[in-house]
Amino acid sequence: MSNISEKIAVVLLNLGAPESLDDVKPFLRNLFNDPDIIDLPMGKILRPILAWNITRKRLPESMEIYENIGGGSPLRELSQKQAEALESKLSENGSYKVYIAMRYWHPFTKSTVEDLITEGIKKVILLPLYPQYSITSTGSSLHEFERVIKKGKDSEIDFRLIHDYHDFPSYIDALTERILEGIEKFNGVGDDDMHLLFSAHGVPLSVIEKGDPYEKQVRTTVDLVVSKLENKYHHSISFQSRVTKVEWLGPATDKIIPELGKNGVKNLLVIPVAFVNDHSETLFELGIFNRNLATKAGIERYEVMPALNDSPKFISALKELVLQRIESWN
Repeated sequence: MSNISEKIAVVLLNLGAPESLDDVKPFLRNLFNDPDIIDLPMGKILRPILAWNITRKRLPESMEIYENIGGGSPLRELSQKQAEALESKLSENGSYKVYIAMRYWHPFTKSTVEDLITEGIKKVILLPLYPQYSITSTGSSLHEFERVIKKGKDSEIDFRLIHDYHDFPSYIDALTERILEGIEKFNGVGDDDMHLLFSAHGVPLSVIEKGDPYEKQVRTTVDLVVSKLENKYHHSISFQSRVTKVEWLGPATDKIIPELGKNGVKNLLVIPVAFVNDHSETLFELGIFNRNLATKAGIERYEVMPALNDSPKFISALKELVLQRIESWN
């Protein structure tokens, strides 16, 4: 254990999500006004205009999505449960406090940093709730944290980032355990009759072409999990949640599911491999919209694996990551 004796904060970095229908419009504006998502020449002038236009076009569909999952996302509540569970686990090893910093909705990064300063916390571990690194997720959250810190001139916060954990053994173990729980729902189905679809959030192809490691890390995660499962099951990888007309990383989840049905797949377990919380992408996109596609394609049994959320094995993995990062502080 590190010899750092003062209280250390762990800040869980996440996307954020609207908690009510009234939140949807400002949330979308915040999302599409992010320079790490929408990179434009003269971005400070043009990006807000583009964000307003994309928000206007996407608002009706987005409102319908959140209406279908109860009027808002459970992301904040689930993230808070993760924070509480992690703080409890870390208390076995010292004095820690775990916070949440959302990129596009409450609690915003600015609010969290203000809390850190008020509490007099000087040392912070940034722990992204994104196992695989991308400039559009972890990178964006890190940049926002750095911007806020620079504006807080009186701040003496020293922070360290956990860059990613796509191949961290304890994370792979937690994900594999969750998948096995999902496979158990297909009672009586032989291993050779099961198909696993690993679905990750997509990013524009241009991001990958600039050297972003996200796709490679997603594929590494899948390879490690499949190996843990002893290569028993057929599997595919796809990418979801395309939001602009530019070319995105593929194949798209909503395109590959009908293809699997046409190819005779009858039993499909969908694994949200890049999501560690359930939210609209898992609950609606995978759980409702793509379920309908699967039914139309002749897939008889379709299940979506719950995200890791606050599973004990996952929380233990996060604790290991934090303690390892502290050990390498200097």
